[in-house]
Amino acid sequence: MYKVDDFSRLEIDLQACRNNYRYYRSLLKKSTKLLVLMKANAYGHGAVEFARLLEKEGVDYLAVAYPIEGIELRNAGIHLPILVLSGGTDYFNEMIDFRLEPAIPNMYTLKALLDVLRKRGEASYPIHIKLDTGMHRLGFMSSEIDELTSFLPACPEVRVKSIYSHLATADDPTLDEYTLAQIEMFQRNAPRISEALGYKPMYHILNSAGIERFSDYQFDMVRLGIGIYGLSPFSKDKLQPAASFKCKILQIKTLKKGDGAIGYCRNGKIAKEGTVIATIPVGYADGIDRRLGNGNYSFSLNGHLVPTIGNICMDMCMLDITGVDAQVGDTVTIFGKEPSAAHMAEVLGTIPYEIFTSVPRRIERIVL
Repeated sequence: MYKVDDFSRLEIDLQACRNNYRYYRSLLKKSTKLLVLMKANAYGHGAVEFARLLEKEGVDYLAVAYPIEGIELRNAGIHLPILVLSGGTDYFNEMIDFRLEPAIPNMYTLKALLDVLRKRGEASYPIHIKLDTGMHRLGFMSSEIDELTSFLPACPEVRVKSIYSHLATADDPTLDEYTLAQIEMFQRNAPRISEALGYKPMYHILNSAGIERFSDYQFDMVRLGIGIYGLSPFSKDKLQPAASFKCKILQIKTLKKGDGAIGYCRNGKIAKEGTVIATIPVGYADGIDRRLGNGNYSFSLNGHLVPTIGNICMDMCMLDITGVDAQVGDTVTIFGKEPSAAHMAEVLGTIPYEIFTSVPRRIERIVL
């Protein structure tokens, strides 16, 4: 029977994941908790597979962007606490049903949650207060802390598990002054909330780059994102890529110079007699950006880098494999160790996050 992974798959190297997790854990105090980001299907890597690994490794918390992502993990049997970072106000009932913990970035969200909790008779439901320390995406501004601290202590329906914020520039050494200003604002505002509550929730502000560069401010917990998947501009020699995107050759043909051009719009020009073309079953619907076509990028085949030729199609693309010993069924690596997702991102003028999350769910995740 036909299986997707016979042709296209994202291979997840669990040992690489363990290596990356343990590296970041080694940078922390024993008392510091570690939260790992599972949003966007674990940055395209496969959230269920990663969550199962991390639960075994002893991670303390998971985080997702939307309730549906947390529900998927619960349905897969994941029991770890799950923080929902940007759940909005429409799915509080579902979040409560699956014991997901909402981030609260403003009074509107807090009051909407309280209405639902009261109707359901809930008390001490876990929430996380998000502070805006300068990224200006979500969170309470400094000017809003007084209103929050006067309101929150009279709400027995909730219990604050953590107070947190997000660094905007921790990966850029030229902007360290701004990062430190964010941390200073967080240190000033978070205790105001704790004092009003009469107890101290966990504090956390460090992301992957922050863990490596600002470990003095790890507080009670840190949030590990892209680092666990093997990418960091600061520790390349200590991390391993967690995913390799691979497929198998569908067809090989040798073309003559007079056979015309290749692909849509006839953009793939045959440069010489005996040009050998391989067709592979991935295209722009699989995250292969159309700008990578027409020789602008190369994939790996049997130890050789082979360039694209012609336009990238929706479900396929063609490679010029002239001079490479290959046959139908041989494996082509789109990204992994070489070429890397970071290199592909650099060519496209983007970031590896986009490369990973562009790989759709129709590409099966295979755990090795």
